[in-house]
Parts: sequence; C-alpha cells; structure tokens
Amino acid sequence: MVKTTSIVSKSTPFLGLFSFESHFAHYQVGDFYKKHYDAFRGEANRVLSIVVYLNSQWQSEDGGELVLYQSDDDIEGIKVIPGLGTVVVFLSEEFPHEVLKAKRDRFSIAGWFRVNTSIANKVDPPV
Repeated sequence: MVKTTSIVSKSTPFLGLFSFESHFAHYQVGDFYKKHYDAFRGEANRVLSIVVYLNSQWQSEDGGELVLYQSDDDIEGIKVIPGLGTVVVFLSEEFPHEVLKAKRDRFSIAGWFRVNTSIANKVDPPV
C-alpha cells in the first residue's frame, strides 16, 4: 500500500534544476533538527529537497519523524515516519520542517537539486 500526502504550492512548475548535492545522515538516540528551511527565499541555490529513509521496521514510537509545515504559522504540520523506502520531496524555500527527537538510530539520505547561480569568476555550485 502506498500512502501519499500532498501540500500544494503556488510556485511555477519550471524549476531549472542544474545539479544535485546530498549527504548521508545518522541521527543517534536523542538527536533532532530544529525547524528550518533548506534554502532562504530568493537565494536561488537549493530548489528541491528530497529525503530517502533507510530504516527497517520503524515504528511511530521510535520518534524521529520529519514534520513538514505549510508555513511559519503552521503549528501542526504533517508528520512523516522515517520508514524504509519512504521518499519525501518538497520545495526547499517553501516549506519549513524539522526532525523530532529519535528514540533509536535513524538513517537517511538527504539531497537538494540546485540551480546554476554562477556569476563572473564564482562557480556555483562549486566543483
């Protein structure tokens, strides 16, 4: 069974993606990540965020949920249990999010599709 949840954005569909950066994340027991954006509005670097979860047999009591908010004023958000094979994709500068405290080791790969913001002698993203 596939469960999907959607949050609608007013953004245009053309994203102009250029490159991808990622990292492997290991949250140990007690680790969390405070509410944040993956890109600041208008910075035009990270455009699309993606998280792939690698945790087998994850239960809701294990904590470590990703909470994705529709805005800064949203206090409820949508909780995503980081179970094996779950993939979350969202616009980096549109949706604040956080990771709740993990009660067991939690693994994921987080990545960001970027646009090319190279100007003059500054290459972005760096090679």
